[in-house]
Amino acid sequence: MRGIKIGSAFGIPIRLNWTFLLVLPLFAYLIGGEVGTIAGVMNEVAGLGIDTAAVAAGNTPWILGLAAAVGLFVGVLLHEFGHSLVAMRYGYEIESITLWLLGGLASFTEFPEDWKHEFWIAIAGPLVSVAVGVACYGVVLVGAGGSNAVLFVFGYLALLNVVLAVFNMLPAFPMDGGRVLRALLARNQPHAQATQRAAAVGKVFAFLMGVIGLFTFQLLLIVLAFFIYIAASGEAQQTTLKAAFEGVTVTDIMTRREDLHTVTEDASVADLMSRMFEERHTGYPVLDGDELVGMVTLEDARSVKEVERDAYRVEDVMATDLVAADPSADALTALQTMQEHGVGRLPVVDAEGELVGLISRSDLMTAFNIIQTGGTPGVVSGRRQEPGDEPGIL
Repeated sequence: MRGIKIGSAFGIPIRLNWTFLLVLPLFAYLIGGEVGTIAGVMNEVAGLGIDTAAVAAGNTPWILGLAAAVGLFVGVLLHEFGHSLVAMRYGYEIESITLWLLGGLASFTEFPEDWKHEFWIAIAGPLVSVAVGVACYGVVLVGAGGSNAVLFVFGYLALLNVVLAVFNMLPAFPMDGGRVLRALLARNQPHAQATQRAAAVGKVFAFLMGVIGLFTFQLLLIVLAFFIYIAASGEAQQTTLKAAFEGVTVTDIMTRREDLHTVTEDASVADLMSRMFEERHTGYPVLDGDELVGMVTLEDARSVKEVERDAYRVEDVMATDLVAADPSADALTALQTMQEHGVGRLPVVDAEGELVGLISRSDLMTAFNIIQTGGTPGVVSGRRQEPGDEPGIL
């Protein structure tokens, strides 16, 4: 998740996503509009003795609303640092912590597969939230200098941080409680299977949240339900792919150099389109002799008007800023590279810079389907492409 870097702590960059700039004033407005009601409830429940008339007078509600909203996100930030610092203790790298629409997000370079690591990393965030809530309540207990404003803000933050901890411990994977659930399941079953089961529970909770959100007109709850469902599905899929491709390299799956269809840079775009139709391919490596000089796709060819395709050469439309895969790289790494760069295929280039093959998403998915049905990577290694079996889009 991208965002504006606003600083760093413990070597971890802190970022603000643009959605945070929308939700912060929204929260400030919502809290400010209910200051009197919230203060009354806290007086009844905890006997704080807040003067409700004083906190609801003039511009005070909006100032308190903003202070409480900022304090809430500070608590969220500390929550994410709880996860991150424990993860760093176990040797995991944290890319950044980002504040966004639904709170905070700590981005790991890799998720832990050791169930003990995941358990303590996941539970650290809620524990920090409870500690922040207790600290805020401590400020309330000492009287906060008799200030109604301070009593309101710290009393409210004490309540919200405890609620945040409890809510995050719901077993709705990939929330903290869901990760704790996966960790416990992974004690006596494969990590991928534990992920699938935790994700299934997460989807049920997401569905229930969505239903409750619809009937109570809670838009934020609906958005959260959607996020949990998508995130649970995505991580379950990623974990399944990782397990399937364990020990499988690009060489095992790629279409080898001798079986590749290639074009030369001086071929016309019209001839390229004819070949694409005849061979049912939508992408080709472009060679100058034996040297790889580019990649050309159907989208590139379509950029030229039909009447001008005889005049344009492949070199005029091909992509020359290439992202290549190493033959010894993990197959899953190649898939992640395709996703990051938005491409459907990667040339495979050896240490000498020579083209040795091509790997595509369809190659990877074919291999995945074979592996899932009990086959081996060797079944598809070095296979010859057939018409209609072109490396392209899933």
